[in-house]
Formats: sequence, structure tokens, C-alpha cells
Amino acid sequence: MTDTESSYFALLRHGLRTRMLQEAPAGLSADRWQEVYRLAARQGTAALVWDALQELQAGKQLPHALRLQWAYHVEQIERRYEKQKEALADIAGFYAGHAIALMLLKGYGLSLCYPRPGHRQCGDIDIWLFGKQREADELLRRERHIRIDEDKHHHTVFFVDGIMVENHYDFLNVHSHASNRVIERLLKQYAETPGGQVRVGDAEIYLPGPRFNALFLLRHAAVHFAAAEIGIRHLADWAMFIRRYHAMIDWPELRAAARRVNMHRFLWCMNALAIDYLGLDAALLPPFERNAKLETRVLNDILHPEFGGKFPEKGFFRIVGFKMRRWLANRWKHRIVYRESLAGTFFRQVYSHLLKPRSFAR
Repeated sequence: MTDTESSYFALLRHGLRTRMLQEAPAGLSADRWQEVYRLAARQGTAALVWDALQELQAGKQLPHALRLQWAYHVEQIERRYEKQKEALADIAGFYAGHAIALMLLKGYGLSLCYPRPGHRQCGDIDIWLFGKQREADELLRRERHIRIDEDKHHHTVFFVDGIMVENHYDFLNVHSHASNRVIERLLKQYAETPGGQVRVGDAEIYLPGPRFNALFLLRHAAVHFAAAEIGIRHLADWAMFIRRYHAMIDWPELRAAARRVNMHRFLWCMNALAIDYLGLDAALLPPFERNAKLETRVLNDILHPEFGGKFPEKGFFRIVGFKMRRWLANRWKHRIVYRESLAGTFFRQVYSHLLKPRSFAR
């Protein structure tokens, strides 16, 4: 691990309130601070590291231009967070007016596990409408003239005030991997019992229960890891969720589900990295197997993806070639996430794209 990465993780742990520093890392050059910023921004954790710098009164160590750039970046994260809350309140209120309940996946609900929720960098809004997805989409089309994109496998997509919303009818793409069907059945079962409600604006929304989130967050990270890559933000989500809900997680059930689909080694790596690098208290987790070599490879791939190609902007054959090279390079990831053979997965992936041809170019 480089000095830049060591400094980054030390500050991140402080920002997450898992392991506090007495002072900021000393002796970093202007170039080194720039590297820390680029790493934090690339990993979706710039605001969390900024919190540590502010608390440790280390801002003066940064070059003036970098300090302004970092502060502006954090301000943009805060603004997007508030804009997402407004969009969520808007759409939840609209659905409530039609007697449609909304459960929020990840995003804002997960941010509530963080010391400063608004500094958990958000992407889009993922929702579950308890089986009323089609009815809800039709209402948006008819009453608000919102365009609905139906080219994805397990959710539709639309925009509210510039914020992307993914309206799930399945939690996972059950066409791409047979083992996803096993997890999907469990998630549908768990989703029937929400974990509680929170108010966003004037709207009440449901949050998933710990039983659902433990499996969903793990599988979501695993699928993205195997397909392409994940960031430290995914690992931070896992660590913050465990810290908040560890006593409510059915660990034997989660381990059994992970083993059933050959995802148990990925689960162990997530736990190990959360402890070693994000400062999660090991006492919050049940005993699990350690594999230092695999843990190091997973961490290195998060920080420096082994397959570093850039997705082509256009060209069917260029996209085909890129996806084939990435799929071949990520075979080792497949082996710790899925139980299916590589050959079986290949043909199932082809079938999946034939069902939704436009999904291939994404």
C-alpha cells in the first residue's frame, strides 16, 4: 500500500468515526495531497475525507487551489443530496396520492447510517413499489407526461427534476445469472416486511429491514464487482450498515444464502476489508474465514482495477470486443460471486442481451 493510500484510509476512518486521529497525516507534499484528493473523489468518499480534514483543522496543509477545489466538490455532493431528497419527496407524495407505497433501496435510507448523511455520495434513486411498478409507471406517463425507459431487465428508468429514478420490478437481473433467481426469491420474501418508515419532506417512505439489506447490499456489490468494478463507497456502505444493524442481522441465514450461490468468499472479503481498512469493530461480526491473498487482490482491484479499459462511446463491434475482454479479465471475480460455470454464464449473458438489445450498449 502506498503512502497516499495509507493517508487516505486513515482520514476516511476518522470521517466515518470508526478510528479517530489525533492529527492529520504530516509531511505530505502538495502533489501527495492532490493524490489523496483524486483517490477520495474516484472512490466516492471525498466528502467523508473532507470531514476529517475539517475536524483535524488540517485545511491549511492543502494548497490553496486544492482546498477550494475540494470544498467545491463537497458542496456539489451536498447539493445533489438535497436535490435527491426533494425528488424523492415529490415522487413519494405523488404515489401516496394514488395509494401506492414506496420502499427506498440504498441511497438516502443508507445514508442515515453515516455520521453525516449528506456526505454519503449518492447516485440515482432506487425504489420498490410492492408489485405496483407497472401501475405507477402508467400514472407517471398519463398524469405527469414523464417518459419511461423500459430497456433494462429488472427496473424501468425515468427522471424527476433531473434525478434518475430506477423503479424495480425485480431486485436483480434474473436473466443474466441463474443464481440471481435464488437471491431474488429471498429478497422478494424479505421485502414483504419493511424495516420502518421515515419522513422525507411531506412524504412517508418505507425502508428495507436489516434482513433484506444485508443480502441486497452484499449481492449488489458482488454483481457490480464481478461485472466491472466497485468503489470504496460500496465497502463503506457495508461497514456503516453493519455498524448500525449488526445485532439485527441473521448471520447464519446470510452465510447460508451466500454459500448457496458461491458468494461466501466475497462476503468474507467485504467483512475483512471493512475491519482492516475502514476500522469496523471486528466484535460486531461473527467469526469468518480469512484469506489474505484474496483480500489483497480484491482491495487492489477496487483501488486499481485489473481491467482498466474505457468503455467505447460508440461502435457495435468495439463494444462487443470491450465486453469480451472485460469478461475474460474478470473470470477470477466470477468464481467468488457466482456458482455457474463460465461457459453457462456466457450463453446466458448472450440470451439476456437478446431479450433487451439496447442494454448491450450500456
